[in-house]
Amino acid sequence: MDKNHEQQIKSLAEEVLHSPPEKTKVERRLMGGMSNYTYVVRADKDTYTFRILGKGAEKFVDRQAEAHHLELIRPLRLNNDTIHLDKASGEKIAGYVEGTPLHEKDPAEHLEAVAATLKKLHESGLRSPHLYNPFQRLKRYEGHVKKLGKTHEKAYHLAKAHLQSFRKEMTDPAPVLIHGDAQPSNFIVTDQGLFLTDWEFTGMGHPFHDIACFGNIDFTHALRLLPVYLGRDPSADEERLLRIFRLYQCLLWHNVALFKHEIGLSEKLAIPFDKVAEKYLTMAGKLQQETS
Repeated sequence: MDKNHEQQIKSLAEEVLHSPPEKTKVERRLMGGMSNYTYVVRADKDTYTFRILGKGAEKFVDRQAEAHHLELIRPLRLNNDTIHLDKASGEKIAGYVEGTPLHEKDPAEHLEAVAATLKKLHESGLRSPHLYNPFQRLKRYEGHVKKLGKTHEKAYHLAKAHLQSFRKEMTDPAPVLIHGDAQPSNFIVTDQGLFLTDWEFTGMGHPFHDIACFGNIDFTHALRLLPVYLGRDPSADEERLLRIFRLYQCLLWHNVALFKHEIGLSEKLAIPFDKVAEKYLTMAGKLQQETS
């Protein structure tokens, strides 16, 4: 474990939880995600999760919006309780929920619970001044990459042009509150039911965005979730729109991976972010073909 992170966690635990360093123990790091470090921490007699931002993570998240949404969704009881969120540093402490991330199980066995969780959010009637705004977000992510002197490949521009042709279909005339990153690793299977964590990308948007996110590991998971969510067989147009949202997400995360590679995180974290970026662009190209 990173010694700087350990010291940071112990200092924060003492400041926020009043747990002295000798009674604070970092038990393990939770794996998953490309931007943050999340640790399970025993502080005195209770267990928490501590989030520390990775290098460059502040470029992609509005912490004011995150804090707003964490408070907004609290009555839905979909998330573990947030105890502390520093809007400047992004440090977050939350209550620990004992369970298993869904990506460590078979997501296909939990489709009913996932659909119910997403519908509880989407049909809650909760409103936020923060729009997810996919095209504006993509432009912002592209800007971070361009500032590092990186140019996008021809395949990227072709996939983006195809995406733009579906702009009207992707804009829900009656947007709902969406999670924004509803991939299996953010669902936790517990004895109390399914929890949904990591609300960094929440905003008002199209519900198909969340369903498409569920196909992050394997897109067939999203295709199987869609009819369960709808309660009927989807139309050909609905299936195509789901693929379009996944194409968008592949372009978005292509930019994140490019950014991380360019700022040196491939070497530092021993994760080939250049290859991750390539994988997302290949997936976008495949989805472009499937929706043409």
